[in-house]
Amino acid sequence: MSKQVKQPVIFVSHGAPTLPLENGHTTDFFKTLGHQFPKPSAIVCISAHWTTERVAVSTTEQNETIHDFYGFPRKLYEIQYPAPGKPELAKRVSSLLEEAGFMVDTDPQRGLDHGAWVPLSMMYPAADIPVFQLAVQPRESTVHHYNMGRALHKLRNAGVLILASGGATHNLRDFMGQSADTGGFDYAREFDRWLKIAVESGDADGILNYRQMAPEARRNHPTPEHFLPLIVALGAAGNAPQGRQIHDGFTYGMLSMAAFRWDA
Repeated sequence: MSKQVKQPVIFVSHGAPTLPLENGHTTDFFKTLGHQFPKPSAIVCISAHWTTERVAVSTTEQNETIHDFYGFPRKLYEIQYPAPGKPELAKRVSSLLEEAGFMVDTDPQRGLDHGAWVPLSMMYPAADIPVFQLAVQPRESTVHHYNMGRALHKLRNAGVLILASGGATHNLRDFMGQSADTGGFDYAREFDRWLKIAVESGDADGILNYRQMAPEARRNHPTPEHFLPLIVALGAAGNAPQGRQIHDGFTYGMLSMAAFRWDA
C-alpha cells in the first residue's frame, strides 16, 4: 500500500433509505462531508446491513446496488451507485484481519447495500471511488469488532477512508406512526447525549460496555448491528480514541443522525 494522505475514520447514522430523496439538515451534511478531507484512494464501508457469522469482506470488481428494503417510493429503487470494487485491496484487508487472528470469508458477489450507498451517493455522487464492504457479526462481542477495527488502522495511511455506517440509536419498534420530522424521544436523546460525551472523551471502555454503561441501551439498540460499525470505527482510530461529533439531529423520533470523526 503506497503512502498517501492519511484519512480519518468516519461513523455516520445513515437513517432511512429515503434520505437521498430528501432535503434538509442531514442531506446538507452528507453533501458536504466528502469535501471535508482529501479524496480517498478507496473506501471500506462497515455496514449494519451486512451481517454474517464470520468476518467477511466483499471482493467484487464492480458493485451492484442492493435495494434491500420494500414498500418505498419507486424513485428510490431507481437509484444506482455503480462504484467499482477494489478486489486486490479487499484481499489485502482479508490478510490484515487474518493476521489479527480472525477467520475471514471473501464474497466476490456482494454489492453495496443501502448502509453503504445511501451516504456515499450524497458524499461522492460520481461513484468514482472504489468501494468494498466489511460485514458485522451481531453474535460476536464488542471486543471482537473493536479488534477488527484495530486491524484496519494502517489502511488510513494509504489514503483509504474507513466509513462505518449504522445508527447511533435504532429502535424500529417505535418507528410506526412517526414522521421524518418527529423530534427525538427522551430515551433516544439520553443515549445520544451519553454517546457524544463518551466519544469526545475517548471513553473506549464505556463504549465497549455500552449495554451496561449507557442509559436505555437495550431500548435504543434492541439488536446490536447498527451500533457495531461504531465499535469498528473506534478500533480503527488506533491509540487515539477521542473523536468529535460532526453532525447531530433526529428523525422519526427514535433515529439519531449523529456522526463522528476520528483524525489522530
